[in-house]
Amino acid sequence: MQADIFKRRRNDGLIFFAVLTVLTVGSLIITQYDLQKGFISTAKAIIWGISNFYPDAMSMTKLTGILLKLRETVLMSIAATTVAAVLAMVLALAGSRTTRINSLSSIVTRGIASLFRNIPLVAWAMVLMLAFSQSPLTGYLALFIGSLGFLTRAFMETIDEASNDSVEALQATGAGYFHIIFQAVLPSSMPQMISWLLYMIETNIRDATLVGILTGTGIGFSFDLYYKRLDYHTASLVVILIVITVITIESISNNIRRVIL
Repeated sequence: MQADIFKRRRNDGLIFFAVLTVLTVGSLIITQYDLQKGFISTAKAIIWGISNFYPDAMSMTKLTGILLKLRETVLMSIAATTVAAVLAMVLALAGSRTTRINSLSSIVTRGIASLFRNIPLVAWAMVLMLAFSQSPLTGYLALFIGSLGFLTRAFMETIDEASNDSVEALQATGAGYFHIIFQAVLPSSMPQMISWLLYMIETNIRDATLVGILTGTGIGFSFDLYYKRLDYHTASLVVILIVITVITIESISNNIRRVIL
């Protein structure tokens, strides 16, 4: 019996790798991608980056302005995420199987979450630029909408996975809807919700760089500006500061998660 299971798994694995190989080779043929040229170009790009893409003394004179733009990006990401989290919590309570008002509210909420979550952030930024042009509001709204979709879905799953023992105990005592939410659902779900919120802040700080390039705001705009000017030394300083910021935020988030979870 175990031999048959092992053989079936081995055959499934061979089929998977065979299909993956066919798709890879087919993609290379259709796109006419030259693997040898790709590896050579990668090596040349690394050599060029080492030779040109590093901060110099002149770029350091622009550090203050870059830090101000970086602060703008971080604050915008945090604001968009936290405001979206509040609304996402309300939508999650209306859409969760445990706390939903009725089946219609659950369907509508899950539909909104799927729509906002499955459309890429870049697409939202481009759509919003048609209405608000290039402005901080465009970047904020793009991050807000993306965060709302993701957090609504994550919060609903968190509420659904929470223990129902306390909910059933309160229902047995005749507790009202809001008593159940504030005394049972939220206390058991809040640590995981905070973890999702921190994760979304990390993600938005990274995504805000790309959104900034499109909307002309924040640190993304600074990178785009220096790169198009061929000022690679200052552009590299922007990249280094972004990496340091993301690593710092991630480290803080991980420490908070270890405390609350």
